[in-house]
Amino acid sequence: MSIIFKPTTLVGAIAIAMGLSTTAVAQGLSVQPSAQSSNTLDTIVVTATRSAEKIENIPARISIIEPQIVEQSPIAELPHLLMSDAAINMVQNGGFGQIASIFTRGTNSAHTLILRDGVRLNSATTGAASLAFLDTTDIKQIEVLKGPASVLYGTDAIGGVVQLISQTPEKNAAFVTGEIGEHKTYKSVIGADLVENGVYAQIRGQRLETAGTPVTNRSNSENASYDQKGYSAKLGVDQERFAASLDYSENQGYSDYDNYGTPLSQDFKNEIINLKSRVNITPNIVVNARLSQFKEELQQNNSPDFVHSKTQEAEIYSKWQFTPAQNLLAGVSHKNIEGDVLSISEWSTVKYNEDVATTGYFVQHQYQDHGLNTQVGIRVEDNKKFGTKTVGQAAARYQIFPLTSIYTNIGTAFRAPTTNDLYAISWGGNPNLKPEESFSYEIGLDQKLAHNLSLGFSAYRNQVTDLITYSGMHLINLNKATFTGGELGLKWQQDELFLNLSYAYVQAKNDETKDDLTRRPRQSATLTTGWQDEQFGISASVSAKSKSKDFADYPSTTPTTTPGYVTTDVNAYWNVNPNVKLFTNIQNIGDVNYKTAYNGSNIYYINGGRLASVGVTLKY
Repeated sequence: MSIIFKPTTLVGAIAIAMGLSTTAVAQGLSVQPSAQSSNTLDTIVVTATRSAEKIENIPARISIIEPQIVEQSPIAELPHLLMSDAAINMVQNGGFGQIASIFTRGTNSAHTLILRDGVRLNSATTGAASLAFLDTTDIKQIEVLKGPASVLYGTDAIGGVVQLISQTPEKNAAFVTGEIGEHKTYKSVIGADLVENGVYAQIRGQRLETAGTPVTNRSNSENASYDQKGYSAKLGVDQERFAASLDYSENQGYSDYDNYGTPLSQDFKNEIINLKSRVNITPNIVVNARLSQFKEELQQNNSPDFVHSKTQEAEIYSKWQFTPAQNLLAGVSHKNIEGDVLSISEWSTVKYNEDVATTGYFVQHQYQDHGLNTQVGIRVEDNKKFGTKTVGQAAARYQIFPLTSIYTNIGTAFRAPTTNDLYAISWGGNPNLKPEESFSYEIGLDQKLAHNLSLGFSAYRNQVTDLITYSGMHLINLNKATFTGGELGLKWQQDELFLNLSYAYVQAKNDETKDDLTRRPRQSATLTTGWQDEQFGISASVSAKSKSKDFADYPSTTPTTTPGYVTTDVNAYWNVNPNVKLFTNIQNIGDVNYKTAYNGSNIYYINGGRLASVGVTLKY
């Protein structure tokens, strides 16, 4: 194991960082309530309705990865943060910078829409987001909406939506953070905020480097090093009658990876431009508009291969509060996705530069009164390749007793073929593919109990048809799959003490073969417990997965099995004074080398092992 200093020195450094307090404290990388505000009724989300809404009113299951959690460890990757939700199975082919796939409620990786302040981050070529290359330096909180959301967001939102909500300056401030850990890993972050009479500016810069860890359990597997650097800037104005902002972020770097035993490397770069505005025409009518662009470039080293993806979107929507209890949301969005790909091998050559344009029209009615909250919406999507698609959704939550509410929703969603699906002919691309479609329904219960306990339960069924899959050497619409599952959550908080337990079960079945789909463990559980206040915090977070079916070695048809695992994180912080914060994080404290996915020929991808680190933030 390559580390930046000897293990005894590392343990001593962590002990010092924690021992500076008589009651060391921390915050785990998981979904948990804020100690500063134990009343979850005040939690505000925007993903479910496209506007600020109390989470208690949402007729769906949505979880929050809160600001304190995101800020606790600058080194922590987005895939690691998302592991804290039991409904999500993260499959990463190694440690830092390795391909990461997200399976929300058992659906495919391309069935979860990833957003940043409304900007679509899913690749135009593969349909999935490059989660390992997305930096979270300027992210305030992460919202995870489970279940279909195509009415408001269009394609890809079959299994759910993960939205990164960026920070907006609230006061003049400046800070610098440094964190250093095992495997020669370090990250530095610097930032400044300016606010004056509703006008604000923000800038962030960051750099991360690591020597990495082995990607597979092959005896001669090399460490996969990774580095990234980037910055973000935001300029805006926020007044009662109007608001506007311009965001820019860029992240680029280098990543080693394993290609079936051959070590390779690639350079990456992603760029986000987001121009947003809001105008309150009257006290009851608000108009929002957005122009955005997301670019992603992957360039292979020592070969001419590259993958370039670009998504441009223009959107305008308005919200009309036509009675105190009712509002109407209506809008139109136009999107153009472009894929530019070159891949040369001894078996095939893929080369194309194509784009697909689509326009969506959506409307949603919302009612809130007398303990009843409803949402009914419809979207018509006009795509120049596959034609017109209509989806709809209806949902309701009812407060049947002061401490008890129930909800239900039913809806359809879709995923349009990507440019790879349509134009990568040598990979089996088919320009006649139809979009994948889903029909789902869900019921849920939320109950507040005695002794500051709260319980949440949900059950769902989601059937996807016209799945895009290979038949021989070509992609076709063939398979049907059904995802049936349930989730159970228990929360408790007493002053500074807290506990959050969640359990998820999903059965992902191919309806034609009746087999389980690969890389979907049926059972998942997370537990976070600890103490936190404004000065100190300490917590432990446990994540557990059951075994899952994986791919078979050709020509055998017998599937392999990826074993289950349990991993534990420990986190602590101490706000020494208003200007100095000390913290330490230990990901996978037991150094459990668990298998994440099958690589073939009796070789598995493995996780990155333990990562212990210490850090300091100086702020003004």
